[in-house]
Amino acid sequence: MTASDAPSSAHAPSHAPSALRAALWMIGSFFGFSLMAVAGRELSGDFTTFEIMFWRSLVGLAIVAGFLSLSRRGFGQVRTQKLGLHGLRNTAHFFGQNCWFYAVGMIPLAQVFAFEFTSPIWVAALAPLLLGERFTLWRGIAVALGFLGVLVVAQPFGFSTVEIDALRFGQIAAAAAALGFAGNFMATKRLSDTETILCIMFYMTLMQAVMALVCALAWSGAFPTPPSGAAALWMVVVGLCGLAAHYCVASALGAADATVVAPMDFLRLPLIAVVGALLYAEALDPAVFVGGVLVFLGNFLNLRAERLSARRSRG
Repeated sequence: MTASDAPSSAHAPSHAPSALRAALWMIGSFFGFSLMAVAGRELSGDFTTFEIMFWRSLVGLAIVAGFLSLSRRGFGQVRTQKLGLHGLRNTAHFFGQNCWFYAVGMIPLAQVFAFEFTSPIWVAALAPLLLGERFTLWRGIAVALGFLGVLVVAQPFGFSTVEIDALRFGQIAAAAAALGFAGNFMATKRLSDTETILCIMFYMTLMQAVMALVCALAWSGAFPTPPSGAAALWMVVVGLCGLAAHYCVASALGAADATVVAPMDFLRLPLIAVVGALLYAEALDPAVFVGGVLVFLGNFLNLRAERLSARRSRG
């Protein structure tokens, strides 16, 4: 998930803005997201996405519960009057994360991340409709650049029939994941006014564990397969790295403005491309980088325009 998809930093520790501190947090997020992608790829051959989501959520729930018990406000901070909005957020995130894990097992990792970066583009397009925000010229430019970037990454006219059969479903899943993450972000934006990061993560892990269990039972009629050996280790990596990466991004956003963090987040794309090349012999496709740059440019221009607009409104 991109920087814009992390839980809001409104309740993160407040420090003076620091690009260096943000960079250090973002380095942590790079490794977290990359390790989660590798773990998802390693698990995809033996486990369904529902099983991965179930065990990932249980690992995450145990970690979040531990942090809640040690926090100053304890479990009292999970009391909420917005259970319905938590449910809506986690339905969107559950959909997006399942699509993401499916895509990780089907297409090159760099392509998955490039599609994932379109999530803020979806937010720019849908927020005027769902949140009542104004659709500006810069948002229109961001959406156009994002769509163009997707076309460059997907190369819809550059595959043979066999390649289309092998890759297209993975690309569709990656694009759908970005849409799910966009819905997640818009709901999180509303929740962050009253809920702490730990509260949001508690309901995320709890609700998605239940959703994954129901889907796994409906899909196969059996309880999710318990991982063992190396698979158990990869499940722990998925659960731990997912939470750690989100916290790192939220902390980076608490240390510096989004227009500073967003360019750093984009560095995940070349990093995961190198990881895919080294571990899975995936080709370093120039089209993925060109498309990724277009998507990033759209995101950055939109963020910068919103920042300038906020300054003008403050007088």
